[in-house]
Amino acid sequence: MSTETSPDQSRYVAVQESEEFAGLRKALRGFVFPMTVAFFLWYALYVILSAYARDFMAIKVIGHINVALIFGLLQFVTTFLIAWLYSRYANQRLDPTADKIRAELEGDK
Repeated sequence: MSTETSPDQSRYVAVQESEEFAGLRKALRGFVFPMTVAFFLWYALYVILSAYARDFMAIKVIGHINVALIFGLLQFVTTFLIAWLYSRYANQRLDPTADKIRAELEGDK
């Protein structure tokens, strides 16, 4: 098994080492990591309150709807909100750079 890269592979290595690709990775991580931490903390708050603040979570808001149910439903809302935000972020900041990199790679064939 050879450790040398073929001419075709060297193009991909060159792209991987480029500033443009590094910027793309940085932009992706700049959205994904903070959003993941924020969602995890939000979910952990829900779980911790459900386990240790039962009286608070049992407070009736409207009829039989209590704080725990609202928090649980907000988990779904948050998930869809994050997906929507990521879609907008990717369309504006990630996709143009990724499309440019792909076009350069495909144009060299």
